[in-house]
Amino acid sequence: MCADVNIQAGTQSVRAQLFLLYHEVRSGGSEYSYVTEVAMFERHVDLFAELQGGSDSLYPELTFDDGHISNLQVAAPILEKHRLTARFFITAGWTGKRPGFMGFNELRELLAAGHSIGAHGWSHKLLTHCSDEELRTELNRARQTLEDGLGVAVTTMSLPGGRADARVLAACRQAGYSHIFTSEPRAELQPLPETIGRFNIRGDMQPEWLAELLRPASGALRRIERQHRIKSLAKSLLGDRLYAKLWALRNNKEVDAADQWDGAA
Repeated sequence: MCADVNIQAGTQSVRAQLFLLYHEVRSGGSEYSYVTEVAMFERHVDLFAELQGGSDSLYPELTFDDGHISNLQVAAPILEKHRLTARFFITAGWTGKRPGFMGFNELRELLAAGHSIGAHGWSHKLLTHCSDEELRTELNRARQTLEDGLGVAVTTMSLPGGRADARVLAACRQAGYSHIFTSEPRAELQPLPETIGRFNIRGDMQPEWLAELLRPASGALRRIERQHRIKSLAKSLLGDRLYAKLWALRNNKEVDAADQWDGAA
């Protein structure tokens, strides 16, 4: 379900959207901040379905990064129950090869259910760390592999770790991506800009807090935007690798030997 324009009393009022970023949804939960427990996710989706049908909040839109199998097995049935759809950004080089992640059959199931598929790079490298040749691989090979495997155009890209600069954005355009999803927490109006902000969801976020975040009058999103600017400054001062190590400790990141993760959002 996507309703960017709300009609009230014969007048047209445009609702700003807030894109929400999830990763893995798991039974039993995890200490890792970016894993959302199933019962909590159900409460989130209950809220989003209610708010999508209202008029006084930002319009919540769901996105998922990486391509965890739980996105299909756990999250998708909950979304379907509420007739909601989401955008799934896939690390193409992991597709059908890495345990715990979706293959093309699973991605086709998501498409058949009305969801959309975008790219999340080839190997999840931070694009700002790539040489020009590596950047072409991360962007072009990811898009071509997904398009060949799914038979649909892939024109959206989610930046691994949220990292980008002018060179990366130019390479995304050249590779055929019309919309680039970031990790900058901000609301968006239609028509959507080339770079689209998102708000990272942590597993401990209560629905009541998210309801405040989505209520413009609360000022919660503006406070988050200010905090993000401070965090961005910390990244530039510390450097990506040191910042990533500190982030992983703070967020209880799980160790996976197959993970080529190279930075935090």
